[in-house]
Formats: sequence, structure tokens, C-alpha cells
Amino acid sequence: MSNNQEEIELTRDVSATLIPHGEEFNLPQGEKVTVTHRLGGNFTVMTLQGMYRIAAKDADALGEEASASSHKNQDGNQEPANAEKIRENLKSVFDPEIPVNIVDLGLIYRVEIEEIQEKGRVAFVDLTLTAPGCGMGPVIAEDVKGKVLELPGIDEAEVEIVWDPPWTQDLISEEGKMELGLI
Repeated sequence: MSNNQEEIELTRDVSATLIPHGEEFNLPQGEKVTVTHRLGGNFTVMTLQGMYRIAAKDADALGEEASASSHKNQDGNQEPANAEKIRENLKSVFDPEIPVNIVDLGLIYRVEIEEIQEKGRVAFVDLTLTAPGCGMGPVIAEDVKGKVLELPGIDEAEVEIVWDPPWTQDLISEEGKMELGLI
């Protein structure tokens, strides 16, 4: 993970998500942005107007290459993913405001896989957010769904944002606490 802050001029118009509100905005070609985090392939950038998240698929607008993250169908002999593999893959999903992955932040409450006749192997993931008013929730949930679906043997993913039990800092892993300087 690189957190070197550098100013970059956008090479094309790009759709970005305003943090923490979750609204989509167009950042125009030529806009100067400062990359504050490169997390899970996505970028957190600052402009004079605020903080935004630029998705990995738009890395080229920053003059970077999109990270190749899809594991699906690389090897037909791979074992189907289990809940542990899903949790491990979710360590590449980040809240764009906090430089710790959502697993170590304690935001993943449940990961279960069920075999459903009409749908195949369905992964059910319950996640919470650090604050109920966080507009980034749908963006993070979509990132989670994408990371689950890229794993072998997962046909569908259902991601639900839950609020019970409420998130507290006690849920952060030891690794997460070290990353945040809490221990």
C-alpha cells in the first residue's frame, strides 16, 4: 500500500464518488487531484472541492494501470471458495476514508455460503459501517459484492448492510489497531 501523496492532472473526465456522501460527480480532464490513498485498487483523491473515490477501473484517468484483480476462471481446477477465502479476499476492500481493510476494521459480521437450487452457490455477507450516516455504504457494499463474485465457485452474492450490533472500535483487529496507531 502506497500512501505517498502526489498531485496528478486527470488525463480524461472521470466519474468519482464524493466522500463521505456517496454522490457521483464528474471530475473534468485537466483537474488537479492529490492521491491520498491507493487502497484495494481504488484511489482516494483530494481536490479543491473535496475528497473523492475514483474506482480502479478508472485508474487510467490518473495515468495508472488498473490492477488486475479478477481471479475467476483462471484455473478450472480451483476449489470453490469457502467463507474463509471470502473473508481473505475482502481484505482488499477499504473504506476510502480509513486506510485499513474492512475485515480488520471489524465491518464484516457474517459470511455464509448456501447452495440454492435456482441460483447455485450464493454467498451471503452482512457488513456494517463505522457510522450510520455514511453515504459510502452502497459503494463499499458493491465493492464487497464484486470481490466475492470474483472467487471460484460463487454464483451469486447478496450483501446486506446491517446495524446490529452497532460497530465500535473494539471490533478492530490487532492488525487494524496497529495500522491506525491505536496500540
